[in-house]
Amino acid sequence: MFVKICGITTEDDALLAVAMGADAVGFVFAPSPRQVTALAVYDIVRRLPPEVLTVGVFRNESPGRVVDIANRSGVKAVQLHGNERPEEAIEIARSIRRVYKAFPAGSPLVQRAREYPSDMVLVDSAQPGSGEVFDWTMVESVPKGLKVILAGGLTPDNVAHAIEVVDPWGVDVSSGVESSPGRKDPRKVRAFITAARAAAPEPYRGSDEMPYDWADE
Repeated sequence: MFVKICGITTEDDALLAVAMGADAVGFVFAPSPRQVTALAVYDIVRRLPPEVLTVGVFRNESPGRVVDIANRSGVKAVQLHGNERPEEAIEIARSIRRVYKAFPAGSPLVQRAREYPSDMVLVDSAQPGSGEVFDWTMVESVPKGLKVILAGGLTPDNVAHAIEVVDPWGVDVSSGVESSPGRKDPRKVRAFITAARAAAPEPYRGSDEMPYDWADE
């Protein structure tokens, strides 16, 4: 089970997430209470183990600006969380190896998910970062064969049930493990990762069985 802790704003929180077993950490470059700068992220990611996937989250930025910020920050992957068209994502992917798209739950645009340059698709609530839970059955609209990362209102208390219902490839959490916006709660982070790992189907349990090796980036 792929586990991403998003909305990281400090080195301490990034190291905490990694120490607790997160496979990926996310940094929000879009307007948000958790927004960070490329320079701040660069100082964080260079201290993280190479096997950790570092993800920059963008919303409705031009491809050129996404590539510039991603390169200056040192993140390995880009998550597009706005109205980006497939051709824009493809343009970004010419410079950034891993580019994947996030879709609001229930959006008809998810039917175009295969047109984007990744087999990973994130499904979130209509208001990202709000902590709102959506109807998980909406994930069924994602085209078959894509790796679904479930987000939106996940917490240590509901992630196991979410995995049981959706059977996603991965889970993504931000506000559900915070003490305040942009500040992670160590107990919640630990509880979330523990619950997600325990609920994962046996063949996918454990970060050592991840199908991707991020360390070669």
